[in-house]
Amino acid sequence: MSGEAHVELEFPGVPIRPTSAREVRELEIALIIGTILRPDVFQEILQPREFTTWVDSLAVAAGALAREKAGYPISKIAEELGRSETTIRNHLQGKTKAGQLVKETYEMLKRGKLRVAIPLPASTVEEYEKLKEKVSELEEENKKLKEKLETVKKTLQDLLESL
Repeated sequence: MSGEAHVELEFPGVPIRPTSAREVRELEIALIIGTILRPDVFQEILQPREFTTWVDSLAVAAGALAREKAGYPISKIAEELGRSETTIRNHLQGKTKAGQLVKETYEMLKRGKLRVAIPLPASTVEEYEKLKEKVSELEEENKKLKEKLETVKKTLQDLLESL
């Protein structure tokens, strides 16, 4: 790997227009994770004085947008998320920074362009590579053992037939 090691997340199959509570939750989670882990947002989150407020606003904006896409009325969204209708409208209309960011994430998701990279410590990457190598060795050993077993079975079958 060149430079920084990372794991890349994609969001295939996330419903853009949810039709059930489960799909609303899937979209909501994808919007939260996808927004927070976008490099531009992640850096911004590290800067603010009030980290918890920032993350809470992003979560509310994501929840509001997911429910709006499912056709929920503002009053129900506000009730489910425990926020005022004004707050929900502000997020949905992009009048808040969190609302703007979540909308951008939704558009990226809609176009299939939402991918986020999670940086990994070098030790994790090294451990992963060692485990990958070990799995490969075990697969090869397993293949050889299966071949030997087949040979033994064939030999036994031949012996039984000759008796």
